[in-house]
Amino acid sequence: MSGGDHTAAQAAPGQGVASRPGPGPAVSWLGQRLRLRVPKGLGRGVVSGIPLGWLLVFFLLPFAVVLKISLADTAIAMPPYTALLDWDGEAVATLQLNFGKYLFLLEDTLYLAAYAGSLKVAAVSTLFCLLIGYPMALFIARQPAERRPLWLALVILPFWTSLLLRVYAWIGLLQHNGVINNILISLGIIDQPLVMMQTDFAVYLGVVYTYLPFMVLPLYATLEKLDDTLLEAAADLGSAPWKAFLTVTLPLSRPGMVAGSMLVFIPAVGEFVIPALMGGPDTLMIGRVLWDEFFNNRDWPMASAVAVVMMVVLVIPVMLLRNGQNKTAEHG
Repeated sequence: MSGGDHTAAQAAPGQGVASRPGPGPAVSWLGQRLRLRVPKGLGRGVVSGIPLGWLLVFFLLPFAVVLKISLADTAIAMPPYTALLDWDGEAVATLQLNFGKYLFLLEDTLYLAAYAGSLKVAAVSTLFCLLIGYPMALFIARQPAERRPLWLALVILPFWTSLLLRVYAWIGLLQHNGVINNILISLGIIDQPLVMMQTDFAVYLGVVYTYLPFMVLPLYATLEKLDDTLLEAAADLGSAPWKAFLTVTLPLSRPGMVAGSMLVFIPAVGEFVIPALMGGPDTLMIGRVLWDEFFNNRDWPMASAVAVVMMVVLVIPVMLLRNGQNKTAEHG
């Protein structure tokens, strides 16, 4: 730009900006009034209040209703439970709480076995999801950036189909005259069909297949953010790849492992569809017990007590785990 042009540009600085009309006096005054009237921190309170309100409406209130039913007595009429407040003729309310359902849970071995079976299935399934999902997430995170969406789409592709259809597809593969047995017999590998349906193996397979994406996605989100220069530095210092993985990658991916394990373990404890369709008669899980108590026995207080105890069993360890993580992060 020549000196004359530069002088002209300085003399008329608004040539490129003057064509954009600015806000009128009324609009500017209204904006200033709105800014003055908005309390400080209101936006942050609104943003944080939306999820808190969601939890209040869709978690705490339903849990309070279930807790109320668990403290009532079983009735024959609808609803099949009594009211907690008993009003006499003088309009005096009497609070009647029945803790007998919770005491019965501790005495009956059926419910204890159901809790133990649910925790066992959830724990074993979570372990297998971690062992299978970690290499998958690490593989996707190491791919070029333009290929990662394709691999992630393949991971979440099963969610585009109904869960019932996927379970029935596995039944068609695993049953006595299913696809797997027919292929093995035609190849001469086996002489008699394998018994795979109505077994614990089928339940574990169905749960792992269903909840594996819940493990892969948090692990990928953590592994994708890792700094590759840390592995390069470890290699420069003479560390073998497997040792660099154990000392660098694995510890830094712990948040993803914890998040994925929680996303798999918690819903797997209350799983009902997969054990009912793929498990045997001896497959006892708490989801089946809840179904039987609600719909077959019509004992809503007992079913609510079972649900409340299951909620406590799941929530307390999660809260302790989160508290330990926060303390570790503060000290770290």
